[in-house]
Amino acid sequence: MFIDTHCHLTNEYQDGIDAITQRAEKAGVGIFICATAEGIDIEPALKLAELHDNIFVTTGIHPDHTDLNPSDFLTDKILNHPKVIGVGEIGLDYHYNSETRKAQIELFEKQLDIAYKHNMPVAIHTRDADEDTVAILTDKHKGVMHCFTSSWDLAKIMLDRGFYFSASGILTFKNAESIRETFAKIPVDRIVIETDSPYCAPVPYRGKVCEPAFVIETAKVLAQIKKLQIEELESILSENTQRLYPKCHVKL
Repeated sequence: MFIDTHCHLTNEYQDGIDAITQRAEKAGVGIFICATAEGIDIEPALKLAELHDNIFVTTGIHPDHTDLNPSDFLTDKILNHPKVIGVGEIGLDYHYNSETRKAQIELFEKQLDIAYKHNMPVAIHTRDADEDTVAILTDKHKGVMHCFTSSWDLAKIMLDRGFYFSASGILTFKNAESIRETFAKIPVDRIVIETDSPYCAPVPYRGKVCEPAFVIETAKVLAQIKKLQIEELESILSENTQRLYPKCHVKL
């Protein structure tokens, strides 16, 4: 079974969560890591995780929400919850909101400090902000570059710092040749996979609401890139995910 390492299960879907997870399991996706993007996501995400053995949570504030104080949400109680396995998604996004750069950096640094205090991995969102991302992240941080679409230059730096890289449905897009070339260079033992549901639906589902079942389409492309059988890739990605997130302990 595959692990969807980053999906937003608290977003509104046409079907309920049970239908979504059942379709995923039928497609070969057995564990779901529900990422949060703002404070109001955290409680619903934890409720889902408490009801489902195969749902885990990363808690964090997305750079779109610079008005929030992460200390109000990333409390000791939350981060010590047995189903909370990391801090994310956090990071920088200057694509639409470059005018909030200073506030984004402050929010990012606060959450990195919280993650470091709790010895937790981080799921990093970076868009049009590579220079600042590199400057802020140091060797003391550990985690994954979520939905990685940046350059090989950034990948080399973050590989040296011990980070993992998450392949999303964008890997399947016709115009994503440079991303496929980058993932061809990234060592297979440093790759995980995700949908970023309900966003970034892969081919052949582009334009539709993405859901965890679709992770298999990204896996097919990634297997071709890495010249592996799909079963080999499944095993490797599972091992990688459990090294990245040690608290994600469900056996497939």
